[in-house]
Amino acid sequence: MNFLRRFQIKVPLVMIFAMCLVLLLSFLLVYKFTLDSQLDNIRKRLMVLAQTAVLTIDPELLQNVPLHRQGVESAPYQVIKEKLEKIKKISPQIKYIYTMTKTETEGVWQFIVDPDPVGRDKKGKVLTSFPGDRYDVFRFPEMLRAFEGPSADQRLHRDEWGVTLSGYAPVLDKEGKAVAMLGVDILAEDVYAIQREAERRVIFVFAFGVILALIVGGIISRTITRPVSRLVEGTSRIAQGNLQYRVHIDGDDEISDLARSFNQMARSLYKSKRRIFSYFHYVVKTLIRVLEAKDHYTKGHSQMVAEYAGKIALRMGVPREDIKIFKKITLLHDIGKVGIEDGILNKPGKLTDEERKRINEHPLIGEEILRPIIGNEKMLAVVRGHHERYDGQGYPDRLGKDEINIFAAIVAVADTYDAMTSDRAYRKALGHHAAVEELKKNRGTQFHPKIVDVFLQVLEEEKF
Repeated sequence: MNFLRRFQIKVPLVMIFAMCLVLLLSFLLVYKFTLDSQLDNIRKRLMVLAQTAVLTIDPELLQNVPLHRQGVESAPYQVIKEKLEKIKKISPQIKYIYTMTKTETEGVWQFIVDPDPVGRDKKGKVLTSFPGDRYDVFRFPEMLRAFEGPSADQRLHRDEWGVTLSGYAPVLDKEGKAVAMLGVDILAEDVYAIQREAERRVIFVFAFGVILALIVGGIISRTITRPVSRLVEGTSRIAQGNLQYRVHIDGDDEISDLARSFNQMARSLYKSKRRIFSYFHYVVKTLIRVLEAKDHYTKGHSQMVAEYAGKIALRMGVPREDIKIFKKITLLHDIGKVGIEDGILNKPGKLTDEERKRINEHPLIGEEILRPIIGNEKMLAVVRGHHERYDGQGYPDRLGKDEINIFAAIVAVADTYDAMTSDRAYRKALGHHAAVEELKKNRGTQFHPKIVDVFLQVLEEEKF
């Protein structure tokens, strides 16, 4: 999951998330508004249906319906029943249509005419709405107001007849007095079907908005992250030492200004590096003169070791820019000898154990001399570690194999070869072939085997 931490991934994800969040909030608001609007429209339609149905009913005829079960056989009942059935046929969404009037008991009404007076609940129990059958209306606040004017349920209600949404209208006599109430019911399934259709439309709009957000978010984020990616690439190149790398970003925005500042910084770093390298070059030359004045056997040795080491490094694929610095450091690999007594350095005979111990300190002395001048730890390791051995028996840190800095390992091979083929106070120079045999003999013990192989190729091909 590391790719999620990248800026060019984070920006589009954040933008797309933000846009989707806005869309989601909008969706919820629109969805609620749509459902509320749909429900409100249904309620209004129910009130209109109820009011329209009332207009077809003769209030005097309705009052003449006997309020007992035999009342279904009366002529007034049959006339009103027929009219209510016609209304149901005209409006198929109506499940129930009925009329009621009040009783002497508050909140308890009785049916007058219901075209479908017999039904069953979910458990199979028989339900009736014959003339005179009573019904508890306290459960339905809007029904209680039906004698005052048209109304409709605010939400779906459940009773023994099922889950319905109802509209109501008063039946008025000639004096305008409410003598009964007419109700029309639609089932919850019909309401849900209307709501589902609204949901489908809103979801379609939301899905389209999400897709649009992904596209727009991707385009916008790409516009932002592309120049940022170029700056990241530029920073990486600078970190790798390529101070001549430049970032090209057109425009007049803040990122373009940042790119111009970045390029200016890179130019300044390059110039500073050139000045430092020039200063370092003069320092190296001065230190070499000091070393050569101290140990006349060292004169020319450091130069040859640097040449050998540079050839090996180049053959091993080290960048040329790094090789330039490496060769300068190699010239100073024995600089620590300036801290060793002349009598030990130029002693013609064999060194004592104490003298050997003293001369073995020159890598550490050299590191201390160069540390204030050179801040590159890899290059300082060349001076400190050029007498380490591949088998871990070298000095000063007894490092082995891959623990040894690769540049130090290169210098160890080049230094030993040149030392063997040069005259020293304590012995005469060996011939080229004898020195080569020594390198082969100590390949994998004293020396890094790959470096020995590369150096032997260099010697063979370039005839050192």
